[in-house]
Amino acid sequence: MKTWWRRSPGISRSELLVAIGVGVAATLVQFYTVICHIGSRIASDLGDPLSQAWQIGWGGHALVHQPLAFWQANQFWPSPDSLAFSDALAGYAPLAMFGSGLQATIVHYNLAFLFSFALAFVAVWLLSRELGVGNLAALAGGAAFAFSPWRMQQGPHLHILSSGGIALALFLLLRGYRRQSLGLIIAGWLVAGWQQSIGFSLAIQMDYLLLLLGLIAAVTWLAVGRPKPSRGELIGTAVGLVGFGLTVWWSLRPYARVVDANTGTSYSLSTVMSMSPSPWSFLAPPRQTALWDGWADWVMPLTGHGYSLYPGVVAALLALVGLFWKGVPMAMRVGLAVTTLGAMLLSLGVRLSGPGRFLPYRALHDWFPGWDVIRTPGRIHTVTTLALALLVAAGVALLQQRLIARGLPRVGSALAVAVTLLILADGSGIPYPAPQVPKPAAGLSTVEGPLVQIPAGAQNNREYLIWSTESFTKMVNGRSTHAPASYKTLIKLAAAFPAPNAIAALKQAGIRSLVIHTEFSDQRDGFIVAGRLRKGPEYVSPRWSQALTIQAPIASGITRTLKRPLIIFTFPK
Repeated sequence: MKTWWRRSPGISRSELLVAIGVGVAATLVQFYTVICHIGSRIASDLGDPLSQAWQIGWGGHALVHQPLAFWQANQFWPSPDSLAFSDALAGYAPLAMFGSGLQATIVHYNLAFLFSFALAFVAVWLLSRELGVGNLAALAGGAAFAFSPWRMQQGPHLHILSSGGIALALFLLLRGYRRQSLGLIIAGWLVAGWQQSIGFSLAIQMDYLLLLLGLIAAVTWLAVGRPKPSRGELIGTAVGLVGFGLTVWWSLRPYARVVDANTGTSYSLSTVMSMSPSPWSFLAPPRQTALWDGWADWVMPLTGHGYSLYPGVVAALLALVGLFWKGVPMAMRVGLAVTTLGAMLLSLGVRLSGPGRFLPYRALHDWFPGWDVIRTPGRIHTVTTLALALLVAAGVALLQQRLIARGLPRVGSALAVAVTLLILADGSGIPYPAPQVPKPAAGLSTVEGPLVQIPAGAQNNREYLIWSTESFTKMVNGRSTHAPASYKTLIKLAAAFPAPNAIAALKQAGIRSLVIHTEFSDQRDGFIVAGRLRKGPEYVSPRWSQALTIQAPIASGITRTLKRPLIIFTFPK
């Protein structure tokens, strides 16, 4: 281990540029459908990407117009810290400082989506190289992580796709401490801070991983005789931890306030179990994976949730080979294997009866801070795919080594390239879905706020959010798994309009405008919420002819404006 620790390999600028070029090229090919319509279509689907695009847009808007009130977004008015009701993607906010409006927001989101794949590829390439893997073998590791079939299914969840910062932080920290480099150590902690700002779902995984690695490093340091750290290591660690700590404080403080102010933000074991994948999920490729269409259709129903944890058969086989590569110490190979298997077990979540009740995720949920607010255990598969990717790189390095020993270096290089292409094909879903983003009705961006909009189904609210990027008007509507009590109250009042008590309560709350949308009237009468079909005026869009019959009493002072398909009621000041 000591000998390996002192041999931090050189990485040339040309090698890095090639790795970046390969990562970018693979991303462009995989997502050409997104690139061809980057300002009008959005990657994956019209669900969460719409609200996440709004989050990035709001971040840029807030940095320019209200940096000291970054977390006070225009959704869920009048609740404070309304950006902290879900993973805020704050790390992408600088990207959205340039340009404004709906089209710019779509472009910003798509660029962040593409960047997440390219960064994941290059970051794991760098980490693999630091472990001692050759250039071409490291490309296979980058492909196994960035384009894992599991990540293809996570396409609608940018806060989960944005895991490249974890690998990049580990690379910078490992290289920095091996080389006793002040700059690299600080950079590593700052990148970890950036990753923290993306959102809690990945931050909690990274934080516990860094804590575990820190404990291992401390034990190792004691075991080798407590060598005196260099001045660069001490200063770099101190400065880096201060920067990281400030980011953690800045990004977690609003979430803590939201948890304190709103009940029901933690999840029960039964709720976690309802989102827990089955072991069949490891054999179930995502349906959009082109290579395994027939197999996916057969095995996916067996998972019970339609949830894929498939790591890729090529990657899994190469990872097994990587366990025997002696380019890294055995302790590290064993550690990667244990991490892979342990994260796989954790990603299965919990069961309340039978042998599954002994699954280790239950201990995380019950005993370790932060895990009780995580609803989807399968996302721990991020750690699985990272450890697996490093073993993949080691496996390709071993195969290359064997061929070079037989005097076949070119065959070894060709094999590494071929394996990388197979890994990419295993996770490919070309052509990747990129649906057209619906446009708002004319005049919506000029409606005076605070406003409330009906209907307020989950999908309606997603569209209202991305449409609000034209002006960022304050509104009651918003989208989150947990919504504040004020949202539920005001939406029900809006649905009861023009009942006198509803008018009085909306006026008292400070609502300036109520907008009734009729463009959704072709949708079915109800929306799926928490697995159940909910019906009611807050979820159903009336037809234009029906909406025309809604009028406020003259004595209320409320004016009505018709801008088909919108009917706008303006409350007096």
